Amino acid sequence: MKAVILAGGRGKRLRPLTDEIPKPLIEVGGKPIIVWQIEWLRSYGIHEFVVCAGYLKERIINSLGNGSKLGVKIGYVVEEEPLGTGGAIKNAEVFLKNEEGFFVINGDIITTLNPLELAKLDSKYVGVIALVPLPSPYGIVEVDDDFKVKSFREKPLLRDYWINAGVYYFRSKIFKYLPVKGDVEKSVFPMLAELGLLKAVKYEEVFWRSVDTPKDVEEVSKLLVEKS
Repeated sequence: MKAVILAGGRGKRLRPLTDEIPKPLIEVGGKPIIVWQIEWLRSYGIHEFVVCAGYLKERIINSLGNGSKLGVKIGYVVEEEPLGTGGAIKNAEVFLKNEEGFFVINGDIITTLNPLELAKLDSKYVGVIALVPLPSPYGIVEVDDDFKVKSFREKPLLRDYWINAGVYYFRSKIFKYLPVKGDVEKSVFPMLAELGLLKAVKYEEVFWRSVDTPKDVEEVSKLLVEKS
């Protein structure tokens, strides 16, 4: 089974860190984001990877090589211009079209969720997306009926709301729905949902964080150290 890591973006919100370092190589908790991802997927028996590289692609290729130092196999698909998430996956079709199915991972998330749950996909679906509870960006103040303050909760998970975790499993028939350029989130997913071809799996008690800003690097690093 193969996994695609979408690692072609410029990471503009992570500037100035990404002025000279591609986002997947930003270190969080002592390791590059993409190394966390490969080690996580490897722990679930996934040993073959396709990295979709674009911005500062040479740095990524030189850092990871063929994957042998991480105990996996890595191939690369290069974007000469930004293709979006959908276009990046479409660009990797030559490596994936003969697979029954494959995983796709956004290059900016760190998680412990079990991806194999996504692969238990009924044949009527083309894809399945992982969902996690929305992490509140703010602390929550809890009050009683008389508005007496009862407690404070620091950035809790809002379990009534679910967000796209950036982890997907697709059957190979996905390629007929993918654009040459464009994002799966904006065009492909809404289309598949309308056709009844998209499923979701909810993950509650898992670690999940997205690394989008310099502040995220600091906060996620702290959480990973506490977790280890």
